[in-house]
Amino acid sequence: MAHRSRLAGFIIDSQVDDLPAASAFWGAALGLAVTDPDDGGLGIYDKFEPGPGGLHIEVQKVAHPSRVHLDIETDDIEAEVRRLEALGAKRVQQVRNRWWVMEAPTGHRFCVVPMNAGAPRGEANAWG
Repeated sequence: MAHRSRLAGFIIDSQVDDLPAASAFWGAALGLAVTDPDDGGLGIYDKFEPGPGGLHIEVQKVAHPSRVHLDIETDDIEAEVRRLEALGAKRVQQVRNRWWVMEAPTGHRFCVVPMNAGAPRGEANAWG
């Protein structure tokens, strides 16, 4: 069965104690306002207003070294993960039974997340 996916946006992983300060820096650097401080109520995500092209951008407090990672959104998580595995990616960790952290053959980490059908990010690619 066919499924769809597209770039959702990027996450700024920040190994910091002060998430609001990290978000203030990145908001000023990118010219974006934080619209949802403490998104999800876990004290680890600050969500910005939509970025260029409707991209989802947030700062995430992490224990690993700071980096930036991409999110790919899809209407069928398992089908997209299998497609990416066929391209050489590997599963790293499932998060809250909602999305997968993956690793590309290049060593870059990225996430496969549920599709936000209402987001203005353009048409998704159709696969399968």
